[in-house]
Amino acid sequence: MNILIINLATTKRNKMKKGLVLILIMVAMIFSFSSCNQTAKNKEMVKKEVFGNKDGKEVYLLTLTNKVGNIIKLTNYGAKINWIEVPDKNGKKENITFGYDNFEATQKGDMSFGSVVGRYANRIAKGKFTLDGVEYTLPINNGPNTLHGGPAGWHSVVWNTEILKDTQFPSVKFTYVSPDMEQGFPGTVNAEVIYTWTDKNEIIMDYKCITDKKTVVNITNHAYFNLHGAGNGDILDHVLTLKASAFTPVDSVMIPTGEIRLVAGTPFDFSTPHTIGERIGEKYDQLILGKGYDHNFVLDNKEDVDVTVYEPISGRLLEVITDQPGMQFYTGNFLDGTKIGHGGKPYKFRSGFCLESDHYPDSPNQPAFPSTVLNPGETLKTRTIYRFSVK
Repeated sequence: MNILIINLATTKRNKMKKGLVLILIMVAMIFSFSSCNQTAKNKEMVKKEVFGNKDGKEVYLLTLTNKVGNIIKLTNYGAKINWIEVPDKNGKKENITFGYDNFEATQKGDMSFGSVVGRYANRIAKGKFTLDGVEYTLPINNGPNTLHGGPAGWHSVVWNTEILKDTQFPSVKFTYVSPDMEQGFPGTVNAEVIYTWTDKNEIIMDYKCITDKKTVVNITNHAYFNLHGAGNGDILDHVLTLKASAFTPVDSVMIPTGEIRLVAGTPFDFSTPHTIGERIGEKYDQLILGKGYDHNFVLDNKEDVDVTVYEPISGRLLEVITDQPGMQFYTGNFLDGTKIGHGGKPYKFRSGFCLESDHYPDSPNQPAFPSTVLNPGETLKTRTIYRFSVK
């Protein structure tokens, strides 16, 4: 009798085990099918094609399409944003960022359009800085200064490309190994940017950098925008709100003086909405020096959205969200129509604006500014989001 009871119990346990195994197998199959399905969807959402060749390395153009049918185009040459196509309030789609139709034009064109710039975004005075008593000398490419990492900075190199799998939205990762003393900067830096294009028309840019030697790093994206459509008139009617209580004034060669000046009572106060062109022509010392706006704003970092730009004719709205302490606002003061972009459209004076989220210019030479020093064993991580909508 006892043997019978044991056998019945054993049989029952075996059946339960078999049932559990079957359930686990079914769950695994469902997960596997879902994963394969998501991977297939990702392939559909990211189209990769050859754009050109530089120094024996293939350059790609990647088209990311979200579920609502809007697209952005990226290239691993300079990890650039080359195209952002979003609708206006009537549903008409148009590209609203500067770029070029082919690789030859991209190489010959403006180094900054849509690029990830580094190793140090913005200016370093006289191309020199000192770390731990050692002076480093950089190439000069902007008056007496170094701009955006030098003439052969990260904007002009071919980054490695990976289309990410098993992601909710189309995503591309670009990586680049910047060797020790490249453009005069110490340390081998492994740089990474992941672009994600969401169904809410957000470009999420996740940056990561590590180094094997003490160095300075300041990384950003240098996209130009015109919410009328790239090449369609100027940007003076765009309404800007910039949540910054102060900015960093510059000298005659656009290097910060070290002063943190309150924006209140100046043409630099965009804490409430103003059109970009409303005060740009005022006889204010900083507008004269910069030939318009070309300044770092000290972000309050108190609200979810740091910057909004609204263009009333199209109804397009750009919101910028960042964890960076500064925002370089530039109004295309040196565009002169010689750069011919998408569709043969010239990029004319003040036909585009930039919002570069980063640290302050010349921070390696300005001890009072937030530090841009990166040490071995540390990881620099930062995120900036461009969100597009209409109202």
